[in-house]
Amino acid sequence: MPNQKWDYEVFWKEVTNTIRHEISEQEYVMWFNNMEYSSSAEEEIRLSVPSSFYKDQVSKRYLPFIEEKLFELSGQPVKISFTVKAKSKTSSSEEKKTAAKEKEKKPAPKVIKTHPRLNSEYSFEKYVIGENNSFAANAAFAISKNPGTAYNPCLIYGGVGLGKTHLIQAIGNQAYNEFSTMKIVYVTAEEFTNEFILSIKEKSSHKFKNKYRKVDILLVDDIHFLPGKVETQEELFHTFNALYDANKQMVFTCDRPVSELKALSDRLRNRFERGLNVDLQPPSFETRIAILKQKIENKNVDIPDEVIELICKNITTNVRDLEKALTKLVAYADLVNKKITLEIAQRQLQDFFTQPSQKNISLDLIQKVVADYFGVSSNDLKGKKRTKAIAFPRQVAMFISREITEYSTTEVGLDFGGRDHTTVMHACQKIENTQKTDPTLEPTIQHLIRMIREYKINN
Repeated sequence: MPNQKWDYEVFWKEVTNTIRHEISEQEYVMWFNNMEYSSSAEEEIRLSVPSSFYKDQVSKRYLPFIEEKLFELSGQPVKISFTVKAKSKTSSSEEKKTAAKEKEKKPAPKVIKTHPRLNSEYSFEKYVIGENNSFAANAAFAISKNPGTAYNPCLIYGGVGLGKTHLIQAIGNQAYNEFSTMKIVYVTAEEFTNEFILSIKEKSSHKFKNKYRKVDILLVDDIHFLPGKVETQEELFHTFNALYDANKQMVFTCDRPVSELKALSDRLRNRFERGLNVDLQPPSFETRIAILKQKIENKNVDIPDEVIELICKNITTNVRDLEKALTKLVAYADLVNKKITLEIAQRQLQDFFTQPSQKNISLDLIQKVVADYFGVSSNDLKGKKRTKAIAFPRQVAMFISREITEYSTTEVGLDFGGRDHTTVMHACQKIENTQKTDPTLEPTIQHLIRMIREYKINN
């Protein structure tokens, strides 16, 4: 293969053009637009990228894919190497003049507008995509580019701290910059309820209806707040119909599938399920690493890779818990003026890792939450019935009891109707095996564990 620079550049342009037609527009814009051909050596193309985080993400996601395309095109193996683009420091007057001339040639950068009700930090560029959220992220990006078309309405659901609010606000921020004339309203379900109550009290229902029924994009966060609020549901139902008939985009978030929301009217539930429903799962280890590295880069702190791995191995719940651990480490380093080491991290984050609150979780609480979820009673879980409708929830409750508490199999068995410890061991093994063949079981168990922990914190 020739090694002249222009030959390699031609190959690179051809490969990126091919890739552009094989991945989504969002992926291409987010990752390939920021890669630049830099130089070359024999059987090697060097690309420059804007940051270390970007380099890690692109290497993990696309490096084998890119090299495979280069091989298909050239017939020979061509390696890709990345260098982080250093921020240029103009020292001489000549360099400054050149930079000034270049600046004059370039059009002014597009001004990023900030929606008054949205957090500017919640953007697609700052949303780390992994297997747990790629479908939801791609759907959200598509909605922001073409609101009111294919994915309307859209419901994003998942547990606490998994990125629902980030995604729904990213839709608003992106659309706000793409479509300057569109009216975009973001509101939480609680705020919607409070405004509705106030409009009744002040006899200003017409203003309330005008605000929500004459928008182009309506973003409603946390609809799990709605069950039991009959009149608010009725108002949202009519608002939904008005916007849907006018082809206006609606996006909602919830902490669970709407089918699990009790005291929600059937017709409103039907409306939520009418469009696209996408879920967010807890991030995988690799995604947690990527998320933490991005946040470290944003904070401009120095944290060793071994510390990052320590955090990500021990905190598996959600992004919010990762942030809490990182914030504590950064605060400690700032206050005592010490570099963060593995030993310091282990000492400072031991409360996060041991999760002492789990010691206080009772077996009664686990039984109550699991029983409510499956529509049986706690007494059923402790009783002698062995029908599948009761045996399976009982096994799940036993499994969770062993997962998040320090009770022995003997103690768990005694609390589940005086059963032998071998019954508990069998139940745990059964659930572990079922998780391998049923992809829906692990998310269900993780959802139940979050419900148990949240109930403990809030009560």
